[in-house]
Amino acid sequence: MLALALVIPGSRAGASQALPMRAQDVSDRANALSDQPDPIAEIQPEQAEPTLAAQATEEGLSGAERVDFILERMTTAEKLGQLHQMAGGRSKNLNSRIDDGEYERIRNGLVGSYLHVAGAEFLGELQQVAIEQSRHGVPLLFAMDVVHGYRTIFPVPLAMGATFDDDIVQETARVAGDEAAAAGLHWTFAPMVDIARDPRWGRMVEGAGEEPYLGSVMSAAQVRGFQGDELANGDTILATAKHFGAYGAGIGGRDYNSADISERTLKEVYLPPFYAAAQAGSGSMMVAFNDIAGVPTTANAALLQDLLRGEWGYDGVLLSDWNSVLELINHGVAETRADAGALALAAGVDMEMTSGIYVDDMLERVEGDPALMAALNASARRVMMAKDKLGLFDDPMAYHDGAREEAVILSDEHREIAREAAHKAMVLLKNDGTLPLSPASGTVAIIGALADDDSSPLGSWRAQGKPEDVTTVLDGIRDHLPDAKVTYVAGAGTQEEADDKEIAKAVKAARRADSVILVIGEDYDLSGEARSRSSIDIPAPQLALAEAILDTGKPVVIVLMNGRALNLTPVSDKANAILETWMLGIETGPAVADVLFGAVSPGGKLPVSFPRATGQAPYYMAHNATGRPADPDLSKDTARYMDLPITPLYAFGHGLSYTEFSYDGLAQDVESVGEGDRVSISVAVTNEGGMTADEVVQLYVRDPLALVARPVQELRGFERITLTPGQSATVTFTLSPDQLAYIGADGEWGVEAGTIDYMIGSASDDIRVTGSFEITDSYSTDIPAAAIETAATVEYQQQ
Repeated sequence: MLALALVIPGSRAGASQALPMRAQDVSDRANALSDQPDPIAEIQPEQAEPTLAAQATEEGLSGAERVDFILERMTTAEKLGQLHQMAGGRSKNLNSRIDDGEYERIRNGLVGSYLHVAGAEFLGELQQVAIEQSRHGVPLLFAMDVVHGYRTIFPVPLAMGATFDDDIVQETARVAGDEAAAAGLHWTFAPMVDIARDPRWGRMVEGAGEEPYLGSVMSAAQVRGFQGDELANGDTILATAKHFGAYGAGIGGRDYNSADISERTLKEVYLPPFYAAAQAGSGSMMVAFNDIAGVPTTANAALLQDLLRGEWGYDGVLLSDWNSVLELINHGVAETRADAGALALAAGVDMEMTSGIYVDDMLERVEGDPALMAALNASARRVMMAKDKLGLFDDPMAYHDGAREEAVILSDEHREIAREAAHKAMVLLKNDGTLPLSPASGTVAIIGALADDDSSPLGSWRAQGKPEDVTTVLDGIRDHLPDAKVTYVAGAGTQEEADDKEIAKAVKAARRADSVILVIGEDYDLSGEARSRSSIDIPAPQLALAEAILDTGKPVVIVLMNGRALNLTPVSDKANAILETWMLGIETGPAVADVLFGAVSPGGKLPVSFPRATGQAPYYMAHNATGRPADPDLSKDTARYMDLPITPLYAFGHGLSYTEFSYDGLAQDVESVGEGDRVSISVAVTNEGGMTADEVVQLYVRDPLALVARPVQELRGFERITLTPGQSATVTFTLSPDQLAYIGADGEWGVEAGTIDYMIGSASDDIRVTGSFEITDSYSTDIPAAAIETAATVEYQQQ
């Protein structure tokens, strides 16, 4: 069993996100500094000999040998400096804290990394000081939360999860990494791979949703995108899988809150995406703020050392979250700063973000404790090896080409990728035939403040994204319909109290229009870090506006903009169509217009279940049946609410199209499998409509009889395909028994012999074909089942 015990020795993620991140142009800071004396030329330290890094190079050393050569000759203070990450600015004011004192800190070797910094040439100055004027000559790491784009902002991660397309997810991460690297950055605090099953949690927007298999596939895709094939290429950045532990399981959906979950749930649900990230080569991981059953993850040696380092063999950098080492005092497990630092260092936290405990408070403690000294050496080595893998010892200035920065960022090619991603992320929740709207519509009424909001499409983690880069929904529709009469009325703000006069104006505009597009939901400041909500209802002014417009009797298309699953029960019956657009980034307007007017058919699927009310949350597909499975018959005493149906309003995997798809021709190559075997399951899918469209073919499994109660459905495969009218494709999924393993009563992974049922369809509640196979052998495994990607192939039939 994994003992989540606290061992005491002898972002906000990446986050200074107490306030939502807004765009910040670093050129102002750089220009201001250009008028000051050159800090590089000032007070050159006396160097009797070359830096340690230069000496290693002269000795012909590279890689691990070079790192070890430097490490052996560093002072304890310099080693602690490698573990210190300073905030070089604020999220809204990058580089603002870089002053003469920081240059001196770099010269003295007391910092290993900066976050909240950017700018190729400006950061090049800092790097030059580090490699030329410090005693050791070790390069700095520059970091930022590049979550879903640097300047070219893509759909928020929850929306990218809705694409069910790991290729576009990897491509957007590749672009984000390319732009960030061009701006002088080496490191991003992404992807966030926390499983989110409670929509009250504001950070649901940052992950891929509720299912560990989907989360694992998307986790690996983002790591591959950020890091590329070779980290030392100079156009890639180090990925950070965060927040290691069970951050998404906070009680009540409250950010930073305790997670009180079973070891089985931890291993089967919350950890697989981290394992997938590790297998994809993620260069770092960030520990979570929360405690699990009373043990803060920042000091959880059993989780970080025994499981992550030991069982998984992970050798990347472990980073604290913002001030999370200091917050061990608040948790009540450390009395002093030095105590907190000792706990974190012993647990394996290599780099400390912002609070400065390692570098300011740990010198005497480390020098007086051989175990802590060994931990320090191991951590400093991992940090320096990350710098080596990035190629910084060989070419530390590779990331500081100002001309490349100007050429790469926000290119036309990158905007095209952003538009494609936005197309794929949208989910059609409901449609009575009203969509697609005719491009020949006479008068179009666009109602809702979010339609003309150029900030909310950027989401709360926007890196260097700027509102002026965004094409709004309103502008996108106007551009799409140059000859139509487009009327816009805000009607109600996103958070302010409803104004009856403004709503009356909106109603008047709706009644006069041929088509009504109602844009409602959450603005960017209602989701994200520290943005948990006790209610997932549509914000009151938005709901009041929606009810008034829906009561006009006019056909109404609702366009949703939001960062979590919302309670749509008050509007779902009355609306003619509902299009979930999330927060789509800079190409929001053109992409939404393309879908509304039929240039593109929506093909996204829900990565989270949409409850019917806040009180139904958390609701997720992969629940256990219980001894009294939920039954719609109220005369029976079952696991349900008396005042709600037993199903969600919209189920995991749901998403409609402008065409219809049929499924048939189920085929299975074998009836039974043992250890090391595979079973291939095929189904033919046909586009029965008159429009080219995408379908996501989804594979679900269930173990109906096991020694431990198993979920009623688990996602184990998906494939997004594009079919022209009348075209068919055969999709084949290949499963291994290892993908049906679970944590047994002994706390270990294992596969149990018996029958496995599978279901293939268009959604978890829209199953088209079913079958089963037998597992013949019971055996032990050591890989999280949901982290194993299912092989899938597609054979398109010629027409």
